[in-house]
Amino acid sequence: MRWRLSDRTLELDRPGRALGAGIVNVTTDSMWEGARSGTAEQAVADGVALAEQGFDMLDVGAVPARSGPPVSTDEEAARLVPAVEGLVAALVVPVSADTFEPEVAAASAAAGAHAINDVGGGTDAMLEVVAAAGCGYVLMHIEGTPRVDRPRPDYGDVVEHLKAWFAGRIERAVELGLDEEAIVIDPGLDFDLDTDDALEVLRRLGELHSLGRPIYVSLSRKDFVGAVLAGSWDGRLGASERGPGTLAATALAVDAGAQIHRLHDATALDAIRLAAAVRA
Repeated sequence: MRWRLSDRTLELDRPGRALGAGIVNVTTDSMWEGARSGTAEQAVADGVALAEQGFDMLDVGAVPARSGPPVSTDEEAARLVPAVEGLVAALVVPVSADTFEPEVAAASAAAGAHAINDVGGGTDAMLEVVAAAGCGYVLMHIEGTPRVDRPRPDYGDVVEHLKAWFAGRIERAVELGLDEEAIVIDPGLDFDLDTDDALEVLRRLGELHSLGRPIYVSLSRKDFVGAVLAGSWDGRLGASERGPGTLAATALAVDAGAQIHRLHDATALDAIRLAAAVRA
């Protein structure tokens, strides 16, 4: 299975191999203090360090995806675009831009981003931008606008719901001009999925392979990990205490065949390397 980016194609089914995407946040308020690069210059330095530790690609964002004060598209672009430009110039590994704003995605692609990691659920406006840019695309499941609180939907069978949802958005993306090989799918753990949903998705992650697209998993230090470890959502452990749980969940995701893993730090990168070797 392949993932086509703007200037290269990644072969994702090599035995004993899963890819790690290192997280770089051009923010001071991201959920984990270990991934807060307050300036574009610091983001470039932090991203270079992740690449030197062995990450296969980098994912760069400038707005916390789940909460926080409003950030205008101009402010987001002013943070994100220089970081993308600097990392693309400094490194040979691909760089994705993490945004749900089509205008910011367009600016990031023009700055050299090899892919757009869209936490907005694939709106037509975003799909049109990505199609025009000809870059790779991470399609994440979400049932509404990011950073807006709402009741968790009643899915029934959450995995069957995800399969139908992804199939519909992939079909729409292709209608709007995306190459299907440019698309990877992210189940959106913590986004419109509660803890039980997240566990069920991880338990049955392999079923998403029926969609024919690579699976991109972003679970590093997520809230559901803290909730499971603490035994309740309200008492969930903080992000700094979710490292061991992240290692376990990441290894299970590798065993289920997920090809790309968005991670904060190199300890989790070691987990995917070992799990992929065992699986092979």
